[in-house]
Amino acid sequence: MQKVGILGGGQLGRMLLQSAANYPVETYVLENDPACPAAHLCHHFVKGDIQNFDDVYNFGKGLDAITIEIEAVNEDALEKLEKEGVKVYPKPSALRTIKNKILQKQFYKDQQIPTAPFVITQNKGELRQQTSFLPAVHKVGLGGYDGRGVQVIKTPDVIEKGFDAPSVLEKMVTIHKEIAQIVAINAKGETALYPAVDMVMDQSLNLLDYQISPADIPDKTLWKVEAIALAVVKGLKSPGLFAVELFVDKQGDVFVNETAPRVHNSGHHTIEANYSSQFDMLWRIILDYPLGNADHILPAAIVNVLGADGFSGEVKYEGLNEVLQMDNVFVHIYGKKQTKPGRKMGHITIVSKDKHDLAYKAHRIKNTLKVIS
Repeated sequence: MQKVGILGGGQLGRMLLQSAANYPVETYVLENDPACPAAHLCHHFVKGDIQNFDDVYNFGKGLDAITIEIEAVNEDALEKLEKEGVKVYPKPSALRTIKNKILQKQFYKDQQIPTAPFVITQNKGELRQQTSFLPAVHKVGLGGYDGRGVQVIKTPDVIEKGFDAPSVLEKMVTIHKEIAQIVAINAKGETALYPAVDMVMDQSLNLLDYQISPADIPDKTLWKVEAIALAVVKGLKSPGLFAVELFVDKQGDVFVNETAPRVHNSGHHTIEANYSSQFDMLWRIILDYPLGNADHILPAAIVNVLGADGFSGEVKYEGLNEVLQMDNVFVHIYGKKQTKPGRKMGHITIVSKDKHDLAYKAHRIKNTLKVIS
């Protein structure tokens, strides 16, 4: 039986472990918090820091393979493990490129993958010289996550809100739609594409509000999305599961926004709505089984369950009974004991043949379920 480790014990690790139960695999999790969402679902929990070289190296050296559920890990340790024969998904080289927004943008440019024009700024002084480049979005090179580390700068008078650290200043694209495309690729280079999804953003939190799969876009745009996402993944030269986030403008032109080298929020609906979920697919890749069928069984929507404003502390779920009475609605609570405003506490998947029904239920759930303390 293969021994496989996961760096990070959050909700992605939890859902990965729920899928692992279907396979002959012994699972290990490295995380600082023994009460994390994934801790009780793995065979072996190891307390440690996923950003610490020694912790990651010592965790990985007895394993057959290792994967991540968050980018902020020590890739130097992963490189050493890879040299010593541990399989790493994604490869540390792909992780290095993606986790630094500057390297990620340069990778798109080098691979001739369409992305918004950008300039690199090392500090605020260099940012102040770029007023002619506005309106733009400033993204810190390292450490941004879930909408943090991103600042919209439309006019020179708010330029001081930018980052005094190496960052990317990206020309603002007039966005008609935001699309996520998940691509699976195995060690042989075989690929499977999930149906693209429409991401509806919560502008105030800069987080996903809800999403609908498959995306409502013309075939011609979908072909561009799929071709560009495949080019990104093949360019990274690494097996794994990748979520490519793209912008579509009013003209139907497609630009890559960013890529996640792991299972992703935009693929949670695949647990109920697709033949092989994104989590099942990653296990197939890691354990060297045939790729699964990524097709959808039914259209689906996801609503993120976020901590309500003004509540911090021990979590309570208000309206859960009402949501569970709805037809074709699947609740996933992540097992986090503490809530705070905007924290991802769970997600809800809705499946239906009728897309109007999906949107209606998504809004109804958002107005019914409250995460309080």
